[in-house]
Amino acid sequence: MRLRQSLQAGIRPSTTRSTVALWAKSLLNAVLFFIIFMIALPGLAHHLIPLALPIPKGLRTPVAILFFVVGVAIWLGCLDAFSRHGRGTPLPMDAPRRLVTGGPFSIVRNPIMVGELLVIWAEALHVASVGVVLYAAAISVAAHLSVVYVEEPELRQRFGEQYEDYCRKVPRWLPRRRRYRHVAR
Repeated sequence: MRLRQSLQAGIRPSTTRSTVALWAKSLLNAVLFFIIFMIALPGLAHHLIPLALPIPKGLRTPVAILFFVVGVAIWLGCLDAFSRHGRGTPLPMDAPRRLVTGGPFSIVRNPIMVGELLVIWAEALHVASVGVVLYAAAISVAAHLSVVYVEEPELRQRFGEQYEDYCRKVPRWLPRRRRYRHVAR
């Protein structure tokens, strides 16, 4: 029943067995993400509203580098967790077969989105353009809404009580002091 509902929602659990193939699919996802969300859309936003923000370069560059490095590191940790433990990718048509609650997922429920948003905000800080900052703000709101209204209901449907328990113990966006204790099943 859950599988059929997931398929109707466009979510298909991965049938790929090879961890290397899962990594390759995840890296394709990363390339598409960067082309669309890091080049095309921010470029369009800057073109539409090219006003500069008065952020000192000595401040914006180190913070942007920090955000970028942390965001990419989180993202890579998530790809590893999805590939090895969830046996899937971030792509909805090749979703993890198992609920992933270890690694970065033991700190916040949406570390992939956190990593992606850190990278987008890194670019917004580096470029210091009103258009790109507005884009980053809009994509942050869109990410939150997609998690709350699309991703979480789908995960509740697919993983039931296991996901409910995970939600009670792990915050959506901001980490708590104590990490969730992942128990392998």
